[in-house]
Amino acid sequence: MAKQSPKITHLSWGRLEIEGFETPFKDAKLFPDGAREWDWSETGTRHQPGIQPADVQELIDHGTDVVILSKGIDEQLHTMAETLTLLASNNVEAHVLQTEEAVTLYNELTENRAVGALVHSTC
Repeated sequence: MAKQSPKITHLSWGRLEIEGFETPFKDAKLFPDGAREWDWSETGTRHQPGIQPADVQELIDHGTDVVILSKGIDEQLHTMAETLTLLASNNVEAHVLQTEEAVTLYNELTENRAVGALVHSTC
């Protein structure tokens, strides 16, 4: 059976609840068969210039064929062009959306796709 990405069961400012995880996340990396806190300090990510190629590499490594990148509730998080280029060069479909829209699409795609996401639950 194909690996399935966990659903996001709750989103509010600064809080993401993920199916199968007792502890809520502030920001999350989600991928087939897993999720973890998205710690921006690992790659030096900031709102500008935004999501970096190193942030999505882990999602590629987990075998995603579609990635959802959230821009934050108030759309303050940007995505570097190089990040989208990396996804495209790995034949990974990418969607960059406001956070609530990102969560909705992500949850829909978990039904039949190897989906990954980077979800920012604030600004």
